[in-house]
Amino acid sequence: MFAFASDIEIDAPPERVWALLTDAAAYPTWNPTVTEVRGEVALGRRIVVHAAIANGKGFPVRVAVLDAPRRMVWRGGAPLRFLFRGERVFTLTPAGQRVHFSMREEFSGLLAGLIRRSFPDLQPAFDDFAKALKRAAEAPPA
Repeated sequence: MFAFASDIEIDAPPERVWALLTDAAAYPTWNPTVTEVRGEVALGRRIVVHAAIANGKGFPVRVAVLDAPRRMVWRGGAPLRFLFRGERVFTLTPAGQRVHFSMREEFSGLLAGLIRRSFPDLQPAFDDFAKALKRAAEAPPA
C-alpha cells in the first residue's frame, strides 16, 4: 500500500468548497491538475478524471460516498480490484465559516508494491490541488 495526502485551511463556508468539488465541468477552470472531468459527480456514478500529470489521460472512478458537505470518496483501479485499486477521500471539516480540507488517496492490492516503483510522485499535484481549491473558494463571487 502507498498513499498521498494534502491538507489546507480554507476561509470559505463548507458549502462553497463542496460546490467546487462536485462541479465536474468546472474542474479545469480552477484546478491546474485536472484537464477534464467527464460525467456527473453523483452517488454511484462513474466519472472519468483526466489528469495533467498523466498528459490528460483519463482515469475512471466511481463516486462511492457523497455526504454533503463533508465527505466524498472516489474508487477506481484495475478491472480486478484485488490486483490494484485506489481510493481518494475528500474530507471537509467545518469550523464556522472556515473549513479544513483534507484529500488522501491510498493505493493497494496485490500489485501495489510493483506498481509503486513506476508510479509518479503525486505529492506536488495533491498540494497544487489543495492550493487551487483554496484560491477558488476564497475568490470573490464573479
